[in-house]
Amino acid sequence: MEKLQFKTNINCNNCIRSVTGFINDVEGISSWNVDTDNPEKILTVEGEGLTAEVIIEAVEDAGFDITAI
Repeated sequence: MEKLQFKTNINCNNCIRSVTGFINDVEGISSWNVDTDNPEKILTVEGEGLTAEVIIEAVEDAGFDITAI
C-alpha cells in the first residue's frame, strides 16, 4: 500500500466535507485524512496505484491549495 502526504489549506470540518467527494472519486484510495491540528494541514492518502498528480488535481478541483511533501 502506498502512502502519500501533502500540505494543504484544508483547515476545518466544513473544508473536509467540501473536498470529500473529490477525493473519494479517485480510484485506488483506501483511506485518507487531514490533520487539521498540524499547522501545515497535512493530508495523508493511502491506497494502491496512486500518483501525487491525481490527488493534487482532485483537491485543486475542490478549490483548495495542495503541495506534495
